[in-house]
Amino acid sequence: MKLEQNKTDKSKIDGYLTGKLLVANPFLQDANFAHSVIYVCGHDAQGAIGLIINKPLVDLSVKGLFAQLGIESPFELEGAIVNYGGPSEMNRGFVLHSVDYKTDTTVAIDEHFSITSTLEILRAIALEKGPDNFCICLGYIGWGAGQLDQEIQENGWIAVDASSDLVFDPILETKWRDSFAAIGVDPSVLSFEIGHA
Repeated sequence: MKLEQNKTDKSKIDGYLTGKLLVANPFLQDANFAHSVIYVCGHDAQGAIGLIINKPLVDLSVKGLFAQLGIESPFELEGAIVNYGGPSEMNRGFVLHSVDYKTDTTVAIDEHFSITSTLEILRAIALEKGPDNFCICLGYIGWGAGQLDQEIQENGWIAVDASSDLVFDPILETKWRDSFAAIGVDPSVLSFEIGHA
């Protein structure tokens, strides 16, 4: 699926989940996606693409990424993380960000979130001229036609409205539980109810 400009909020009218969060149900067995929170960048009849936003790459920081790319920053970058966006194309980077930053290559997902995949945005971030809020990811998750819909029907994922507070929260360890809390759900109860239906 190709990520394209979302000219209308189709997720509100046709059941697609562009701009939503997918929160892994507690009993999801796949180790790659257990306790994942995924931002859905695009979803239509051809498939879906998303970014995991709560799993850091343990061996690569933003400072290390910038060093690899030859990007210099006069600012302190200690503690800034790079997310494991998903298993597909791990050498490809994406920046999910607030809409205050825009270039010709930026794709607006909705009125709150955009995505840019060029070195230009990383250089802007290095100079503190980038978006106010951002999440740098390497890799992504892709689903074929109907695949995500089937996984949701099989109770693998819960769809949650995406808020800036949730998406850009720098404390990744609590993002999964906080996503359930946003819809008033205790995941331990959810595990019992669905896992033993």
